[in-house]
Amino acid sequence: MFWNRKKKQEVSPEEASAEQIDEIREEAETAEVPCPVAEGQSAATEMQDAVEQEKQASNTAEEVAEEEPKQGFFARLAGGMTKTRDKLAGNLSNLFKENEIDEDFYEELEEILVMSDIGIRSTEEILDRLKENVKKEHIKERALCRELLIGSIREQMATSESDFSFEEDKSVILVVGVNGAGKTTTIGKLAYQFKNRGKKVLIAAADTFRAAAGDQLSAWASRAGVEMIGGKDGADPSSVIFDAAHRAQSRNIDILLCDTAGRLQNKKNLMAELHKMGTIAQKEYPGAHVEILLVLDATTGQNALSQAREFNEVTELTGIILTKMDGTAKGGIAIAIQSELGVPVKYIGVGEKIYDLQRFDADSFVRAMFEGEEA
Repeated sequence: MFWNRKKKQEVSPEEASAEQIDEIREEAETAEVPCPVAEGQSAATEMQDAVEQEKQASNTAEEVAEEEPKQGFFARLAGGMTKTRDKLAGNLSNLFKENEIDEDFYEELEEILVMSDIGIRSTEEILDRLKENVKKEHIKERALCRELLIGSIREQMATSESDFSFEEDKSVILVVGVNGAGKTTTIGKLAYQFKNRGKKVLIAAADTFRAAAGDQLSAWASRAGVEMIGGKDGADPSSVIFDAAHRAQSRNIDILLCDTAGRLQNKKNLMAELHKMGTIAQKEYPGAHVEILLVLDATTGQNALSQAREFNEVTELTGIILTKMDGTAKGGIAIAIQSELGVPVKYIGVGEKIYDLQRFDADSFVRAMFEGEEA
């Protein structure tokens, strides 16, 4: 359609007479505001406008994407653990329908728990506590054992406020884990959480051996709205920690989040590297608490437990971060890790958005695992 400003009407190409088309062309050439297809508009200007519009659209899309949904974290956790819950709760439901509590009951329960990635050692501990409580409370019916079982797991997974005291102190957090577990995204999410609570946060990109690791982390730092210090590819990771710790000290940073290389091929070198990083951080940022958090991909099940064992051998882990809990049937691995290593699960992630990471809460986790309903 053409717009004839003199006659204030739209004219289709089919309906327009030669005279009208000439009038419209004359109007476009003499208008103070250039026509979009006027000869005066260069190709470069068109390209610049297009890039600017794309940039504005991208920013708008990102702003919308970062808005936390009205659905609460528990609801997202419960939704993400549907596969775990269906796998575990369905089998338990059939088991608890019978009445008699005998050795067959405990053997069947043991098999269900082990097959749910809860692990042999943690299953044995759970069953020992259950038998003790059944005997102590003189319970005769299986149905009553269900709440005892849930309570036992909740007690085993419980964290205390002291587990999170580093959040309120000046802290250096070394984030470790194999490539692919979600270290980069987890650091970005932690930075976002801390900044939103009024903390001054700095990120150190010390995984200098993985290609594009610094670029990826820089993007997450930008999303979280915090500063990042990095080094050249292949640079000594400890040199990055040195610069970051020095800046953290001079700028009175509250939380220094450090990405590290996720290599387990040479445990001796990894142990030495992590020890060196911690020593440098404490020297350049005196008085700061050093926290070592291991990021594990929950979807890998027993492989995650193996990784946790290996990292715990080379460094003193202070906490576990479980990622990708949304959509996995292996959520029971959280119980196995905490039971076997005695290292608390401190954070849990249920998605790719920047707000999809929260403090681990045993009560919410157990309810999401067994019930899927918010109390």
